[in-house]
Amino acid sequence: MDSVEALNEIAFWLERDLSPTFKVLAFRRAAGLIAGLDADELADRVHDGRLRAMKGIGGRTAEVIGQSLYGLPDYLDNLRQRGEAPLAAGGSELRQALRGDLHTHSDWSDGTTSIDLILATAGMLGREYLALTDHSPTLTVAHGLTADRLEEQLGVVAGLTAASPAGGARLLTGIEVDILENGRLDQSAEMLARLDVVVASVHSKLRDDSITMTRRMLAGIRDLHTNVLGHCTGRLVGGGRGTRPPSTFDAERVFAACAENNVAVEINSRPERQDPPEELIGLALAAGCLFSIDTDAHAPGHLDFLSYGAERAAAAGVPPERIVTTWPVEKLLDWSRAGR
Repeated sequence: MDSVEALNEIAFWLERDLSPTFKVLAFRRAAGLIAGLDADELADRVHDGRLRAMKGIGGRTAEVIGQSLYGLPDYLDNLRQRGEAPLAAGGSELRQALRGDLHTHSDWSDGTTSIDLILATAGMLGREYLALTDHSPTLTVAHGLTADRLEEQLGVVAGLTAASPAGGARLLTGIEVDILENGRLDQSAEMLARLDVVVASVHSKLRDDSITMTRRMLAGIRDLHTNVLGHCTGRLVGGGRGTRPPSTFDAERVFAACAENNVAVEINSRPERQDPPEELIGLALAAGCLFSIDTDAHAPGHLDFLSYGAERAAAAGVPPERIVTTWPVEKLLDWSRAGR
């Protein structure tokens, strides 16, 4: 088995299981260290002990590399067997109907890996399409993309698209754009008009009063570039960042605006978010909203979190036809580009 692929797949399974970041990075770092070695050089280093002497190669990663020369490494085999069990108990039929993911991040903003590794993992998981939605410039803590950096990223995406193998996941251009305090979107209209998918989210002043937050969200939803309202309450129910209560806003007005403006309400699949809460999914459903089940992945292993979102959507009775990420890519793009 290819040693680099084995190390990266182990990192994927560990991320999927929410293992400590240092463990994930150990395997991904080792993959980067040996990526430039040809097969003969790698085998020589394994057999004469020079591999273990390389800085950044530990006992476990050396073992995986050595075993990969002759077959499937034991550590990876064990992880694959554990991964056969679904992440979520419910929503399996809906999960099978999902074709894509409209909310993912790379190391261009606050994701952990390159765009090509995210794309390759999406293909491994059978996704038909994936929108790259790195953050916008105001979110400096997440290294948000200025217009110039977004322009550069569009060139990288075009290159990856041209080089993608037939049958792989299609990479869509996109952004997770902040809805600013005045309700404007945090990127120029010219740049937003060039993108396939725009996810609009609130990331600041999450404890503002309901009237202020409602006004802000309505303005963002009514912008003709907005396709998806991301993690609408901003809540955190667990995880390394602790907990955070949901923002307060007039949900009936917000979801009515989403329905009127053809904006999908995101069902965010990250286990620490579970956003929106169940009662708000019900309100959005009653308002006639579309939905988008997304991972908000910041690492390749997070791309399998769609199972959590599918479970919650199925439990709420959301019809598959009202979930845009069940649509074929051409129908999705007709919807996302309409009105721009």
